[in-house]
Amino acid sequence: MTQNITDIMVDIKINGKDYHVSSKFTILEASKLAHVKIPTLCKHEDLPPTANCGICVVKVKGNRKLIRACCTYVEDGMDITTHDGELYEVRKNVLELILSTHPFYCFTCLRNGNCELQKLAEEFGIRSVPYNPLVKGNKPDTSTKAVVMDSQKCIGCGRCVEVCQEIQQVHALEFLDRGFNSRIAPAGDIQLAESPCIKCGQCSAHCPVGAIVEFSQANQVWLTLRDEAVYPVVQIAPAVRVALGEGFGLEPGEILTEKMYAFFRRIGFKAIFDTNFGADLTIMEEGSEFLERFLHGKGNLPLITSCCPAWVDFLEKYYPDLIEYFSTAKSPHEMVGAMTKTYYAQKMGIDPSKIFMLSVMPCTAKKYEIARTSDMKSSGYQDVDVSITTRELVRMIKTSGVDILQLEGEKADSILGSYTGAGTIFGATGGVMEAAIRTAYALVTGKALENIEIEAVRGLKGVKRAEIDMNGKKVRIAVAHGIGNVRAVCEELRDCKKTGKPMPYDFIEVMACEGGCIAGGGQPYQVTNKIRTKRSKGLYNDDKQSTFRCSHENKEVQKLYEEFLGKPLSQKSHQYLHTKYVPRPLYYK
Repeated sequence: MTQNITDIMVDIKINGKDYHVSSKFTILEASKLAHVKIPTLCKHEDLPPTANCGICVVKVKGNRKLIRACCTYVEDGMDITTHDGELYEVRKNVLELILSTHPFYCFTCLRNGNCELQKLAEEFGIRSVPYNPLVKGNKPDTSTKAVVMDSQKCIGCGRCVEVCQEIQQVHALEFLDRGFNSRIAPAGDIQLAESPCIKCGQCSAHCPVGAIVEFSQANQVWLTLRDEAVYPVVQIAPAVRVALGEGFGLEPGEILTEKMYAFFRRIGFKAIFDTNFGADLTIMEEGSEFLERFLHGKGNLPLITSCCPAWVDFLEKYYPDLIEYFSTAKSPHEMVGAMTKTYYAQKMGIDPSKIFMLSVMPCTAKKYEIARTSDMKSSGYQDVDVSITTRELVRMIKTSGVDILQLEGEKADSILGSYTGAGTIFGATGGVMEAAIRTAYALVTGKALENIEIEAVRGLKGVKRAEIDMNGKKVRIAVAHGIGNVRAVCEELRDCKKTGKPMPYDFIEVMACEGGCIAGGGQPYQVTNKIRTKRSKGLYNDDKQSTFRCSHENKEVQKLYEEFLGKPLSQKSHQYLHTKYVPRPLYYK
C-alpha cells in the first residue's frame, strides 16, 4: 500500500449518496464517516492494512473485480456499493471457509463472548459450515506464563505479526510455512519463551480471536480465597481504574476506583491497597536516584525509568550495554508487595508467609516480572504472588454475581492505600516523568512548581522531548512509548556512548505499550488512539481532583520512611525497593 497519497478532496458515492472526502481515506475509512459499517477481521485501527481476510470486499462501479475496502484509497468519481445480496454471500462464504479451519470449542475459549470471529458468525447467521473441518496447528504454547499462543485458533489475519514487528519491533512472531499450512509462530518454530518475546501482550490485545490470550490465573485467585489460613490482600494499578468500566458498558476513562475496593472486600480480601501508593514511593526512590546523579554525579546520566517490565526485558535482551543508565528502582506494584510482607505485616502482627498478594494490572508482562529475579523475593517471600489483567478482573466480577456498578464506593486501607495525583498519572505515557519532575523540582528548589501540569510530556506523540528549568539548571527529558519509538531513543544513546558525544538527555521515561499502561497488553480489547486519549483523560481528572498532587506530599509514604525505611536510597530501601539487571540472550536454548 503506497504511503504517498496526495491529500485532496474528492467526490464519491457510497450506496447512492454523495460524499466529499479526503483522498487520504481508504474506502473503509470513508464508509465509517458515512456511518456505514463494512465487516473486517484483519484490519485494526492501530495497524496498516494487510488485506488478509477478504471480508471487507465492496463493489466499485466500472470495476469487474470486488475491491478490498481496507487497502483501497478513494478516488474522485468512485461509485461504491458496500452492501447487497452478492456481497453478503461472498462475505458469508469467506467466513465459512475461515470457520472450517477453526476449532469449535468456543465455550472453553477465553474469548468466548468477546471474539470478533464469533460476532461476525452471529451477524451473518451462520448455523453450519458446508465444508469438512480441517483444523491445523499445534498444542497451546504456555511457556512464557504471560501470554498463551494457540495456533489452532489462528485465522491468519496477521495482526499479531504487524504489531510485533512494525509497532514493537521485537520480531518474536512471524508467518511460518505456506498455503494451507501457513501459521503464526516464533522464528525457527521454537517456544515463545525461547524467542525475543518481551511479554508485552500487544499481540494478545490485537488478536481478533483466541489465538493469543493472557495466561489466566483467575481460578488460582478463587481457590486461594477458599483457604482460611491465607490472608489475601490486593492492589490495583492506576490504568485499571479507567478501563475496567468498558467491560460493563461504560465509556473509556470512567473511574471505578472505590467500587473496585468495595468489590474486593465483598469477595473476601482482608486488605485493599493501591499501586498508586507504590507509584508515589517509586518517585521518592527514583526521583532521589535522579538527583543523586544529576546534582552530585553519583552515577551516569541519563537515568532511565524502570516501571515497565516489558521494557526491562527488552533492555536486557537488545540493549544490555545501556544497563548502567537504568534506574534500579522496582516497579510500583513490586514495592507495594515488598512493603506488605515486611512493614505492613510487622505493624499488623501478621505472619508474612500467610499473606497472599494479588496485583491487578493492565499488563501481561507483570506476570513475568513477579518472578523475574531473586530481588522479587526481597521480603523473604515472593513480593507479589499472582498478577491478573484488567480483562481477568472483568471476568471475575461477572463470575462473582456482584453488580459492581451498583456498589457504594469504599476507601482503600490505610498504610499502603493512599495516593496523590502524581501516583495516578503513572498509567499514561509521560505520567512517570511528570510525577518525577513535580517532586524533583520541589526537592531542589524548596518550592512547588507554579504549574504542575507539564503539557510537554503529555499526549500520544511517539517520542516527546523537553527542557525543564530547575532552579537555573536545565533538565533535558525524553518520553518514549511503544518499543519501536523506544528503540530510536536507545540508538541515540548507543551512538553517543560509542562516539563519545555528549548524551542528549538527563532523564528518560519509557513505556513498552503505545499510550503507556492505559493501553497495556491486558486491557480491554479494541483499543484505539481515541480510547487511549479517553483513558488518559480519566487519569488526569483523577489527578486534578486529588487533595495532594505531588508524591512527596503523601502522608503515608512519609510515615513509611519515618517508621521503617529511614530515607530514600537508604540501605533498607535498597534491600526492599531496588533490583538489578542482567544481559539476557535474544534466543534461549
